[in-house]
Amino acid sequence: MTDDGTFHHGDATGAAPIVEMKNIEKHFGNIIALAGVSFDVRPGECHCLLGDNGAGKSTFIKTMSGVHKPTKGEILFEGKPMSFSTPRDAMEAGIATVFQDLAMIPLMSVTRNFFMGREPTKGKGLLKRFDIDYANEVTMVEMRKMGINLRGPDQAVGTLSGGERQTVAIARAVHFGAKVLILDEPTSALGVRQTSNVLATIDKVRNQGIGVVFISHNVRHALAVGDRFTVLNRGQTLGTAKRGDISPEELQDLMAGGQEMAALEGSLGGTV
Repeated sequence: MTDDGTFHHGDATGAAPIVEMKNIEKHFGNIIALAGVSFDVRPGECHCLLGDNGAGKSTFIKTMSGVHKPTKGEILFEGKPMSFSTPRDAMEAGIATVFQDLAMIPLMSVTRNFFMGREPTKGKGLLKRFDIDYANEVTMVEMRKMGINLRGPDQAVGTLSGGERQTVAIARAVHFGAKVLILDEPTSALGVRQTSNVLATIDKVRNQGIGVVFISHNVRHALAVGDRFTVLNRGQTLGTAKRGDISPEELQDLMAGGQEMAALEGSLGGTV
C-alpha cells in the first residue's frame, strides 16, 4: 500500500487479455439485458466495472463466467473463442466468481467451506476418506497468505467477520487455480476496516498474476484498488479509463449521468 492509502498497481498493459468480451449483447425474449458490452481483463490487473442497480451487472457476470451464452458478439478466453458448455467448464478453465451472498455454510469449519465439493482424500476403496490433516494445513497456510490468522482450521465460518468470509472465498478460488476472479460487490456490506482488508486481499491476488474483475457501485472503493475502470449503464459500456486518466468526480458523473438519463426517459415515456 502507498502513503495515500491506495495500492501499488501492476502494469499489465503489455499482456494479452485473459478474457475479452467484444460488443456483447444478451437478449431474454424482448428484453435486452446487455446491449453492447466490450470489456477485457489482463493478468495481474484489477479492472473495475462500475454501475448502479439495473445497469446489467448480474447478466454481465453470468455472461463472462459462462453461465449465459451471448446473443451477439464474441468472448475470447486466452485468445480463443470461449466455448464453455457449462459454468463448471468455465470454472475448471479458471474463471471464478465470488458472489455477494457467499455460498458458505456458517456452522461448518473454515476448512470444510474451503474444500467444499473438492475434498482431498486419502486411502483407497472402502478406506477412502477425507484427508482432514492435509485440508487443515492448506487452509491455514492459504488464509495466512491472505493476511488472516485463524484461531484454528476448525473455526466455524459463522464466527468470521464479513470481510474475513470474503477472504475465505477469494483464497479458495485462488487455491483452485483461478486465472480470472470476478468479484460481485465484495465491499458493499462491509464497514471501513473490513473493506480495507478486502481491498488489500484483492491487491495480493493481483500480485500473483491473476486478473481481477471488481464489480461495484462504490467509486471510492474501486479507485482504491483499480487499474482500469469501465462504467456499465443500461446494458452498455461507456468506455474504459486507465487509473490516473479519470477523476473520482468524472467517474461518479458518468454513473450518475446515465441514471438521470434513464429517469428522464422514464418520465417522458421513452421519447428522449
